[in-house]
Amino acid sequence: MKALYDLAAPAKLNLFLHVVGKRADGYHLLQSVFVLVDWADTLHVEARGDGQLHRHDVLGGDLPADDLCLRAARLLQAETGCSLGADIHLEKRLPAGAGMGGGSSDAATTLLALNRLWDLRLPLERLLALGLKLGADVPFFLGGGPAFVEGIGEILHPIALPGQRFAVLKGPAGLATKDIFSSPLLARSENLAIVAGFPATARTAENLVNGFGRNDLQPAAEGISSEVRDALQQLSEVFGNARMTGSGAAVFARLAGEGEDGKDDQFLATLLKGRPSGWTGRICRSLAQHPLAGWAD
Repeated sequence: MKALYDLAAPAKLNLFLHVVGKRADGYHLLQSVFVLVDWADTLHVEARGDGQLHRHDVLGGDLPADDLCLRAARLLQAETGCSLGADIHLEKRLPAGAGMGGGSSDAATTLLALNRLWDLRLPLERLLALGLKLGADVPFFLGGGPAFVEGIGEILHPIALPGQRFAVLKGPAGLATKDIFSSPLLARSENLAIVAGFPATARTAENLVNGFGRNDLQPAAEGISSEVRDALQQLSEVFGNARMTGSGAAVFARLAGEGEDGKDDQFLATLLKGRPSGWTGRICRSLAQHPLAGWAD
C-alpha cells in the first residue's frame, strides 16, 4: 500500500464540561461527554521510503510548521523503529482555537493512517497510549464514537446517543487554554454524584439531548472574549439555547428535528448575517462513530 486518500478528521463538541478537581501536576480533572460531528479536516497520506516526514497544506492557512500531524508521525516512528516516512497532505477546514479538537483529530487520523500504511498493526490500546502523549483529546478521536470522558480526557466510557443537529458559530479569534484555566472566573462543579450514576442511568441519552449540565469554562471565556459573549447571545436568541464547547471559542446550539438542507442553509445565513470577515459557522450533525472506526482493533 502506497497511499491513503480522503481520510476524515472530524471535530467534536462537548455536550457538557465539568471541572471536578486538579491533579498535583496542575492538570485539571474533567467530566464531559464528547460527540463527533460531520465538520472535518481531510488528510491524504502517501508513504515515503526515505524516512522523511513532510506536511503539505492543501488549502493554505497559517498552520505551525511543526503541528500535531508531524508530531504524531514522529512519535509513531520512534516507538516502532519504522524506517518509512510520509507525505501528509492536510485540507484544514476546522477553525483553530475553537475547542473542537481539530489538531487532536488530525493527530489521531495520522496515527490510524500510518499504522495501516506502514503495516505496523499496532492494536488500539497501543495507539491510545501514544495518543495521550500528544494531547489529552487525542485518545477520544481514536476511540470510535461518543463517550463519557473523565480524568484529563484519557478515561473513555463509550455511550450510545441518538443523532443530533447543532448550529456552531465561532468568531475570528481563538482562545488560549492556559488563559481559561488560569482565570479567577473558572467554575468548579460542587456535586460529583454523576460519577456513580452516569452514564448508566436510564435517561442518560434524554438528559444529554435536552442540555444536561454546563460548561464550567464558559464564564472564564466570556470574561475574556466579547466574541464568545456575542455568539452565545445570538444562538440563544435564534435557537433558544447556547453553550461553549471545550475551552472555546466555538459556541453551539442544539437544533430540534431532522432538518432540511434548504432550512439549514437559512439557519447558517442567519448565524453569519452582518458578521465581519473571519466569522465562521455551520449546521452539523452528530456521528454515531468515527469514519475510521475499526482501523486498529
